[in-house]
Amino acid sequence: MQLSNLKVIVTGGAQGMGAHFAIRLAEAGAKVAVGDVNEAGLAELPKQNIFTRRLDVANEEDVISFVAWAHEQMGGLNGLINNAGVLRDGLLVKKDRATGAISKLSKANWDMVIGVNLTGATMMVREVVAKMLETESRPGVIVNLSSAARHGNRGQSNYSAAKAALATNTVTWSKEFAPYGIRVGAVAPGMVETPMTAGMNEKAREAMIKMIPVGRTGQPEDIWQAVKFVLECDYFNGRTIDVDGGLSL
Repeated sequence: MQLSNLKVIVTGGAQGMGAHFAIRLAEAGAKVAVGDVNEAGLAELPKQNIFTRRLDVANEEDVISFVAWAHEQMGGLNGLINNAGVLRDGLLVKKDRATGAISKLSKANWDMVIGVNLTGATMMVREVVAKMLETESRPGVIVNLSSAARHGNRGQSNYSAAKAALATNTVTWSKEFAPYGIRVGAVAPGMVETPMTAGMNEKAREAMIKMIPVGRTGQPEDIWQAVKFVLECDYFNGRTIDVDGGLSL
């Protein structure tokens, strides 16, 4: 699909990769509806071809109303970039070496990550595809943002579970939506320079960079190149592209 023909939603688009995707899409002539809980960040986005509104993907009613609004604002809808995500890292169970105290990953932190990164992403796909079918819009395309952590990563039981499920459902949904002319692909970034990763512990950050064969963290533009490929290549479907500098977690 040509980018200029897209009328696409980008979730988590107020900053970081999502904002970069939205700007690059708008520059290419696409119409873009950007949602995020960060309203201040939304206000800073360029206005040309970009429509913004608060969106909490973990809130089902919010998702339903946002998709209807986006369709109306753009005069149609044929794409989704499922980018919204949060981190609440922590070992599932940990024993303090000095005191012997046992700490556990809280259910609240589990629920937060699953709610945004998996349930929210799933609800977005459900509502976007339902709108496409209702309006008989085809072809359509969905890009899920998975992660290199989907293979398993220490301290990320919640995040890894969500991102693995997204990659798996990329295959499931590609099969379910194929009869309607809707493709589904995924991109799995490694460590990328975003506000989310900027808050990492410095020692952990340095250790992670040493594990990356190309010797650096990724930039949003690196990930955009893969997202752009999924959007444009009509023969790509049901697969996940790793963009991680060769990182093995």
